[in-house]
Amino acid sequence: MKYYRAFLTTLLLVTSVSGRADVWSESYRLESMSQYDSAASLFDSMLKQEPANEFARLRRAWLRYLAGNYNDSQSDYKAALEANPKSLDAQIGLTLPLLAQQRWREAAVVAQSALEIAPWNYYAHMRLMVAQEGLKQWQLLLRHTEDLHERYPSDATVLVYRARAQYWLGNKKSALESYRQVLQRIPGHIEATHFLATG
Repeated sequence: MKYYRAFLTTLLLVTSVSGRADVWSESYRLESMSQYDSAASLFDSMLKQEPANEFARLRRAWLRYLAGNYNDSQSDYKAALEANPKSLDAQIGLTLPLLAQQRWREAAVVAQSALEIAPWNYYAHMRLMVAQEGLKQWQLLLRHTEDLHERYPSDATVLVYRARAQYWLGNKKSALESYRQVLQRIPGHIEATHFLATG
């Protein structure tokens, strides 16, 4: 009887763990089918039982962002950040729903906060560039892209933002050159091809 109870306990634990693993697998499956709300809701009961489960919180935040539930996504990212103030994942993730809502200044503040922890984090810089463009801070964006280009010389996205800043600052010749460099990195890049064809 003693061994039977031990067996049942082990079986329940294995079932619980495999069920938990299925939540993760199912969330990825649903995400691949663009069923973001359904994927996010899989974590509701888990987070009620384990509110400190950081990855579950980040996963739901991401899925809520993909579903367009930006306020809920922000809530999850902020909760993850409160639990772990050093989390770059949560800080950088939080910029996504803010940018989607065109809350440029708030997104810039969050991205800059992440850069205080990790000064050359690629994703934080990308999100900051988006915010600077949204704020039409062309001179600031240009300086930013020039600094980034020194550190990520093979990156086409940095050059795209540099070209946009140059164009809006009235330097079309420099913008054309930047777009030419984009095409060296991504032949057929739509924006660069269009600009060079019409410029």
